[in-house]
Amino acid sequence: MAPTSTGSDEFAKAEERLRRASKVLTTKAAIAQTPKEQIWALNKAKLYRYVPVVPPEKRHKTPLLLIFALMNRPYILDLRPGHSFVEFMVSRGYDVYLLDWGSPGPEDKNLKFDDYALEYLPRAIRKMKSVSGSDEFSLLGWCIGAIITTVYASMRPEDGLRNLLLLTAPLDFSDKNSLTFARWTDERYFDLDKILAMFGNMPAEMIEYGAKALKPVENFISNYLRLWDNLDNPKIVESWHAMNTWVADNIPMAGGAFRQLIVDLYRNDSLLQGTWKVRGETVDLSRLRANLLTVIAKDDHITPPCQSESVLSRVGSMDKEAFRVSGGHIGIMAGSEAARKTWPHIDAWLSARSD
Repeated sequence: MAPTSTGSDEFAKAEERLRRASKVLTTKAAIAQTPKEQIWALNKAKLYRYVPVVPPEKRHKTPLLLIFALMNRPYILDLRPGHSFVEFMVSRGYDVYLLDWGSPGPEDKNLKFDDYALEYLPRAIRKMKSVSGSDEFSLLGWCIGAIITTVYASMRPEDGLRNLLLLTAPLDFSDKNSLTFARWTDERYFDLDKILAMFGNMPAEMIEYGAKALKPVENFISNYLRLWDNLDNPKIVESWHAMNTWVADNIPMAGGAFRQLIVDLYRNDSLLQGTWKVRGETVDLSRLRANLLTVIAKDDHITPPCQSESVLSRVGSMDKEAFRVSGGHIGIMAGSEAARKTWPHIDAWLSARSD
């Protein structure tokens, strides 16, 4: 029996859906398209300045430097046109800079938070000051980037830091029962020495798997079903494609910094205990005096709210605020509601403190 026209049409539709799905799964989306120029470099790190779009007389006087995590690409902050935090802030008149840590090689295995917070970051800041013409500046640190900026702000309070914004900041490691990653990194099951002796740096693949395994059904099944169910919706496909491109583009974490993250922070909670020494100097949160906004994701399973809340009672800042928003670790800044909730609040808080 010859196939019916209806059957042929359905087969053709299914074939076309498979073709579209394959393309999305096997190609990278165009990301990080906001115009920028590189103005400085050190080792693998690069400092970028985004091209201003607002006339000088209408821009905020205080430049903003963005600091992301060490094991992920920072373009989650500039994911795609029309849905980019960087694009949003540039359009609001901020002089925006981004420090991209780059991908560490075997020769970088001994890099520590000491190096990132007290060598790389201060040098990048000096360059930003020179380019912007401002001695005061704002820092925004997200995830591990929030640890680096907090260390810097606490140890170099006289450098001109006016505003510090922390996003999903993993600073308090005291509640082991609430810390999902604490279960993976427990010394009874996780042989840190053996891993770093073998690889030097913590492999990106292991970090990625550990994060995804916290929600295996969502990350390994539901995420792809969501794509299949929405293949006929170009907007959803575009969003999924961009996010998947970022999720799959991870980098190793320098072995020295990873050891500090696991031993000093996850296992010993040294920062909040007041015993963490960076380059021989104790990190004292009470010395942090910059205006402080900490953004907490209520549904964050990577950095639960308990890790970000207590910092407000430890710092010396007189002007400080906790902003709690519904969403997960990435969703609060890159999800569908970010442009409606998180970004405007950050803009309103920062604009009042940037002129």
